[in-house]
Amino acid sequence: MTAEPGPVAVLLAGGLARRIGGGDKPLRVLAGRTLLDHAVGRMRPQVRAIVVNANGDPERFAAWRLPVVADPVPENPGPLAGVLAGMMWVRENAPDCADVVSVPTDTPFLPGDLVARLEAARRQGSVPIACAGSGGRRHPVVALWPVRLADDLAASLAAGLRKIEDFSARHGVAVANFSDQPDPFFNVNRPEDLAQAARLLAGC
Repeated sequence: MTAEPGPVAVLLAGGLARRIGGGDKPLRVLAGRTLLDHAVGRMRPQVRAIVVNANGDPERFAAWRLPVVADPVPENPGPLAGVLAGMMWVRENAPDCADVVSVPTDTPFLPGDLVARLEAARRQGSVPIACAGSGGRRHPVVALWPVRLADDLAASLAAGLRKIEDFSARHGVAVANFSDQPDPFFNVNRPEDLAQAARLLAGC
């Protein structure tokens, strides 16, 4: 891969989507486009490349022409495994890249300045990791991670660690506050959330 500035985005699509009826949540349609389309559209201008983290047959995402990487840890251990999958892809395919930014694919309103503000928060806090925050809450899945933490993350997952907050707290994490924007991390977990997201997109 040609050297380019910026991180690689890993779009986390490996969840089981039980609350919305199972299946591939990223392929649910919102305002005529899949949730994956919305995530790709929001992130593409901010990163050098995009990788989809999903388990099972990768061909179901073939239309997007994006690399699809499965969890490197069995039994759906959660989003940390997706972060590790993205780091491993970067090591193999973009070794000059220092960071990955992780985002869920069920969050259709990701900010256009997400990466820039995560990078700024990390610099200001002099810590290796930054996550997003809004409305008095942290969004630990929306985060910027140094690829150099891949070995420790792999060892932590092998030892049974599953919570993102536990891993990020070990290394130090800054919070980029997005409370100046109207719920940019609204996520679609249930059918009624999909309907609400459609209303928000329509400006209702």
